[in-house]
This record gives sequence, structure tokens and C-alpha cells, in this order.
Amino acid sequence: MAMAPNLKPTISMSLTPFLTSPPFSLKTQNSSLFFNAIPSTIHTNRTSFPLRICTNSQFFSTRRLFLPSVSGIWDAITGGNNPREAVAAIRGGMVLFRQGDVAGSVTEFDKAIELDPRQKAYLWQRGLSLYYLDRFEEGAEQFRIDVAQNPNDTEESIWCFLCEAQLYGVKEARERFLEVGRDPRPVMREAYNMFKDGGDPEKLADAFKNGRDSDYFYAALYAGLYYEAQKKLDEAKVHILAAYQSSYGQRSDDYMASLAKVHCVCRNWRSD
Repeated sequence: MAMAPNLKPTISMSLTPFLTSPPFSLKTQNSSLFFNAIPSTIHTNRTSFPLRICTNSQFFSTRRLFLPSVSGIWDAITGGNNPREAVAAIRGGMVLFRQGDVAGSVTEFDKAIELDPRQKAYLWQRGLSLYYLDRFEEGAEQFRIDVAQNPNDTEESIWCFLCEAQLYGVKEARERFLEVGRDPRPVMREAYNMFKDGGDPEKLADAFKNGRDSDYFYAALYAGLYYEAQKKLDEAKVHILAAYQSSYGQRSDDYMASLAKVHCVCRNWRSD
């Protein structure tokens, strides 16, 4: 992001009193690589949950961690509390998303931005939630802002494409495709090239079927999302259900494992 499994660690941090302001980007495979923070204690819901509201390789990971910067010292000196409250809102939004309350998660992410506008450039979680609320224009804007801050984020480039494919169709979305730097993970390099240039999602899924659990999960997830962009929902269902039901999808604390579950619930997809 020889590498450890792909993790999108959740954020449950005990921050030191003075490190509470805007995040900086770090790719890591290990949720223990926080600076002045306790590793995540938020875990994936492994049992079924009601969807309350839903309308429609060591220093790298598939997602950036939200980390406080040293500039937060100034907030502590001046008595500012908003950055700390913004972090709490983001943490709450992530929990709500994992629980299936997609609209509630956006409310919390928007609250974080209101408390500390600097956070918007890093809120990839908000972009994911917006996709599931069919707010594709706002989702694409969120991912474009994020990629401007981190021009090496493969997955945000793909999710921008997914939003814009719903708005403009696959052809125009590909013309608008956000090119980013080379991802160190083979599975994400293959997925990126498929979305950017076109390709066969069956080949992507098959290529990693016998590999690491995390690689198969991501291959199946992005194969399904590619089909969804093409409005081939039967094929999309097969692969995203496979990602969700995989050992990684069931056991990992990765935020994207929760996303696979939320995706299936939003689409009312179940195994036949």
C-alpha cells in the first residue's frame, strides 16, 4: 500500500490532549502504526444487522488512516476543541456505517467538516457513504478532493470512477479517470488497470482466487463493482456476495469488509 494483509483500520483513538487537529496521510498495513494513538477497537459486526437507513506492503494499505498532525499543538494552546470533536464525529460516522446506518454516517461526517473544515480533504469514508445514498456527484467531488491531497490512492480513483459512471456512463467516466501513482499491491494494480482501460472482471477474480484471503476479497469486490458500473447487476451480485462471504469478508476488521456487507444489504442481495 512480501506485504501484510490489506487493512482499512477503523479509528478508535485515545489522543493525547494536544494532538487533535487535521489529519495527514499515511498508508499502513498495521493499525498499530498510529502516532500517539491506541490501535483500533472498533470491530466488524459479524452478525446480521438491520439496515436502518439506506436508500438505494508494511507502510501501505487500501485506505489512509485518519491521524492528527502536530499542528494540533496550536489548537491546544489556544483552547480550540473543534478538531477533537471532529475526530469523534468521524469515528461515530464510521461506526454507523458499519452498522448499516449509511445516512446517519454522512450526518456525522458532515458534522466533522462543520466542526473543522480541514477534515473534508481526507474524508474518503464520506465518499463511500455518499455512493450508497445515490449522491454520486457529491461522492465524486469528495474522492477528487481526496486524490488531490494524496495522488497515489488507487481506490479513491476507482471510487470516483464508480460515482461518475452512474452520472455519465462508463465511457465518459473513463475519459475523466483520475490517474494515480503505482499501487504496490498486485491485486489493486490489476483492478486499477481494469477500471482505467477496460478489462475482464472474471479474469481479475480468477487471478487471485487461490491467493491470500485479502487479495481474493479485493479482487471479488472490485470485479463486482466493475459489473455494477456497467449495470450488470446479476454478475455484480455474484462477486460482491463472494467477497462478503469470504473468510476475509467475515473475519476482518477492514472497513471495506463492512462495506461489502453494507453493499449487499443496500441491494437486498442474499445467497440463493
